[in-house]
Amino acid sequence: MSGREVMKRVDMIRAEEKKYHDECYKQHKLFEKGSWLYKPVQTVLEMLPKIKEIENPNVLDLGSGVGRNSIPIAEAVKSNRGKVVCVDLLESAIENLLCYSKQFEVEQVIEPYLSDIEGFEIREQSYDFVVAVSSLEHVSSELTLKRVLTDMEKGTKPGGLVCLVINTEVTEIDLHTGESLDALIEVNLSTYDMIHELNPVFKGWKLVKHLVKPLEYNIERNGVPILLKTNAVTYVVQNKRGCHDTDWISARRWRQPGCLHGRRPSLFNGTKYIPAIYDWGFGGCL
Repeated sequence: MSGREVMKRVDMIRAEEKKYHDECYKQHKLFEKGSWLYKPVQTVLEMLPKIKEIENPNVLDLGSGVGRNSIPIAEAVKSNRGKVVCVDLLESAIENLLCYSKQFEVEQVIEPYLSDIEGFEIREQSYDFVVAVSSLEHVSSELTLKRVLTDMEKGTKPGGLVCLVINTEVTEIDLHTGESLDALIEVNLSTYDMIHELNPVFKGWKLVKHLVKPLEYNIERNGVPILLKTNAVTYVVQNKRGCHDTDWISARRWRQPGCLHGRRPSLFNGTKYIPAIYDWGFGGCL
C-alpha cells in the first residue's frame, strides 16, 4: 500500500475503535462484571509491591483508557506521593478517567493527557514504571512501534520496570457468517516477529516475566457479533543500568528460569489533564 493508503486505513481503524470503545464505556462501568473493564491486568498487580517501595514514584500508562490499570496503580502509590501519567487518544476515555479518579479518591495522583501514544513525549529517565496494555499494536506503523519502544526504554529510570501486553496474530471472524474479516489492528505482527522487535530494544535488561497466551473475545462492531482471537504477549523487563537490586522478583518461582535469545482540562491533542500459556523464560537477561 502507498503511504496515503496506509494512513487512510489507520484512520478507518481508529474511527471503528473509537465507536467500539465509546459504546463500551457507556454500557459498562469500571470494575463491574460484564466486560474486560472488570479487573486490572494480573501482571500489573504483581509489579505493584516493588513500585510501592519507591518514594515519589513516577508511572506512565500508555493507552490508559478509563483507568483499568492506572486507578489501582494510583491507589498503590498515593501514600508515597506518586504520580501516574495517563495517555489516551479518546476523549471518552479521558473524561471517564477523570470521573473514576475522583470516585476512587486518586485525582491528585492521576495526570491525564489526551494524545495518541506516538505523539506523547517520553522524557529520558523519567519513569519508575511504564505500562502499555493492549495499546502499542495501535500505533500507526511498525516503524513507529520501534521508535515508541526505544522512547520507553530511554524513559525508564535505572531499576525501573516496563510492563507490556501486546496483541499479535489478531484475527476477527463474523459470527453470523463465519467469514474471516480484516482485523482492525494497525500493527498486526506475528508473535515471533513481535518478540524479535522487543528483545533488541531491551537488550541488557532483566527479563522479569514473559508469556504468550491465546485469548478469544466476543465483541460487536456496528451491530455485528465478532469473535476476536489473539496471541497476547506479556513482556516485563527491568532496567539494570545503575541498579543494584535486580532480584526482587526472585521470591516468585518461575517454571523456566533462563534467558530468551533471538486544570478542568480542555480536550486538545497533547494537552495535560489537571486457554494455554507458553512460557519463554523468566528471570534471565536479554
